Amino acid sequence: MTTEREEAAPGVFSEPVRRVGGLWIALFGASWLGIWMAQLTPVQLLLPLQVEQRLGAASWTDNVVAFGVISAIAGVFALVTFPVTGALSDRTTSRFGRRRPWIAGGAVLFALALFLLGFQVDLLGIGVFWTLAIIGFCVLSAALTASISDQVPVDQRGFVSSWISAPQAVGLILGVLLATTLFTGQFLGYTAVAVLLLLLVGPFCLWMPDARLRPEDRPPLTLRALVESMWVSPRAHPDFGWTLLSRILVNIGNALGTTLLLYFLMYGLNDPTAEDDLLVLIVIYTIFVVVASISAGALSDKLRRRRVFVLVAAVLQAVAALLLAFVPDLTVTMVGAALLGLGYGCFLSVDQALATQVLPDPASRGKDLGIMNIATAVPQAIAPLLGAFVVALLGGFPALFLLSAIFGFAGAFAVSRVRSVR
Repeated sequence: MTTEREEAAPGVFSEPVRRVGGLWIALFGASWLGIWMAQLTPVQLLLPLQVEQRLGAASWTDNVVAFGVISAIAGVFALVTFPVTGALSDRTTSRFGRRRPWIAGGAVLFALALFLLGFQVDLLGIGVFWTLAIIGFCVLSAALTASISDQVPVDQRGFVSSWISAPQAVGLILGVLLATTLFTGQFLGYTAVAVLLLLLVGPFCLWMPDARLRPEDRPPLTLRALVESMWVSPRAHPDFGWTLLSRILVNIGNALGTTLLLYFLMYGLNDPTAEDDLLVLIVIYTIFVVVASISAGALSDKLRRRRVFVLVAAVLQAVAALLLAFVPDLTVTMVGAALLGLGYGCFLSVDQALATQVLPDPASRGKDLGIMNIATAVPQAIAPLLGAFVVALLGGFPALFLLSAIFGFAGAFAVSRVRSVR
């Protein structure tokens, strides 16, 4: 049964049935490559080094805590920005479409904040401009993610969603390589990823078809309506609630297992070549993420099953964490990196497709997916601080990886409770 709103604006609120073509997917994937380079290169390399240079602390845990505090503050803003951006883009009546203005605006804010971050010489400035960068990242990614529900039919969403996850791993390696070879130094590193972000997102933003919302079909735009829309009742929409909970748990588990990996090699394994071995682990992880995300996404479309893929992916990540917890060895860590990449690649692509199928209302796709995206960004923001706390006070690296495994198994249980999607 269609609602009055759907009948009034079928091009905006109805489920898409026409498959998107290769050019759409290629430009969509290129956009995410730029986004992940701009977000992960600072997280994994530029920002920790910048904090360490400015702090000058003797203990690595002090550096991680300072980095964690900055990330956690940015995470608080992400918590608000994702759903608010989604809700506002759902109501946007611009002649350029609903999503395009937010994609363009988010990209510009993200890039400008990164560029200015390269000039910062104190922790306050670093915190302010990294928070602005994360706000830009949230605005951009919230609108871009909503384009899947707007334009991609259900039987193609697994494959298309894999072009969010596959560029994540590739973007990390390319960003780190660029920042350590061609564009060395704080300023050049931030500037390079900012420029590449605009160059890679621009073509999709300009070319993407984007249906316009008529003003008479726009949902109410009041502060009260906006605030009330942020709550999606898990009792009324249990599958949305279970999917969100599963995403939160699995992403926290993954973040705990990966954020302090360099420190695990240096201080957990006493590895004299920790930085070189970290690059090897990243390459192993990347290969399995890319292969798993594309193949699992396409296979889930073909089989018309999502839940079992997400469940198995969560269990694989938990098993990888258990290996690191109980067998602290470099070779085993490489096996763990492969399992983690296999599980996380599968999870990223299929879980995104699953999320688009449990949304409560087609008129609020952007807002509801924005809520879902909180479960991806916030765990990455709080993981450094939480991880440092666990390692320093609760049992070292084995406790950290054990906690990661617990979150992974809990995420598998949560997704098993989804009923409306096979």
